[in-house]
Amino acid sequence: MQAILDNLHAILPFFLGSWGLFLVFTLWRPQRFTNSILLMCSLLFTMLFLSGLFGDRQGSALLIAFLLVLLGLLLVPVMLIINGTVMLRKEGRSLSSLLSLILGIIIAIGELAVIVLALRVRTYMPINTVLAFVGGSVFYFSVWILTFVLYILFIQFMPHRRSFDYVIIHGCGLLEGSRVSRLLANRLDKAIELYRQSKRKPILIPSGGKGEDETVSEAEAMTGYLLSHGIPAEAILPENRSVTTMENLRNSIELIRSRPGRHRTALVSSNYHIYRCILYASRMKFRCTGVGAKVAWYYWPSATLREFAAIFSHRPHVVLILLGYGLLVLLPTLFFVVFL
Repeated sequence: MQAILDNLHAILPFFLGSWGLFLVFTLWRPQRFTNSILLMCSLLFTMLFLSGLFGDRQGSALLIAFLLVLLGLLLVPVMLIINGTVMLRKEGRSLSSLLSLILGIIIAIGELAVIVLALRVRTYMPINTVLAFVGGSVFYFSVWILTFVLYILFIQFMPHRRSFDYVIIHGCGLLEGSRVSRLLANRLDKAIELYRQSKRKPILIPSGGKGEDETVSEAEAMTGYLLSHGIPAEAILPENRSVTTMENLRNSIELIRSRPGRHRTALVSSNYHIYRCILYASRMKFRCTGVGAKVAWYYWPSATLREFAAIFSHRPHVVLILLGYGLLVLLPTLFFVVFL
């Protein structure tokens, strides 16, 4: 019992402090990616905290936890490759459908490189260096992706107000040029849910222009869906000029700011897309709440990878990732080559 108390006494301040910082910063500025790093640290301290409950067997508990994490990592490429084949079957051949399959193969190569090093297979030093570089690179970027995925999953469960003045609904491509897809219908259903649970009925803003292969604008198709599900016409304010997420927000926010009264706003999109919506809104100095709609399980991995690429294409994120890559992967590899 004393060993348990000693373990908990040592780790408790870090456990509580990390979760406290994470919750405060997430509620304050949910669009900051540093929150995801805080979440990862909190999860690590949680693992240490729970292992402390085993007292003198803390080391064994940590070893078992490490082995479970390792097993999970080994299963990741398998699951991604399976998901990629499902995407190809259901969505057809396209780059977006291939993303999870490609990433699964890359991670499998990196893990194989690490396994070869760990087993100390007799190889030449240059080959060991290449294996270490490949394995380290894959591990580094995999950690970034995992950190991002955990955070966008977590923010789906963050509490938010139940009543809004406006609800922006982000559009997406239409089927056969005019029909609402299942992905878009899920977003609209979530907006309808917010409308019905709100005491003061909000204005719904379906946002989306007309693509080259579409016969009507996304906003028009979305408006028809809302009307067919009992939303009155006076509660709908379409925005039909945008073609990107940034334009969705900019044009919708302009509509909201041009109207008198309170502007408490919810952004409704697919759950994997919410973080980027909040991020863009913050850059426009517009405070709002992100509410995610459900997505088909097979579609989520590839869509999340696209979101990761879109978010980390911005200069601050690129600089952060490349700086960490240089310090944690390139420099150790260079040191290994020069001095060993």
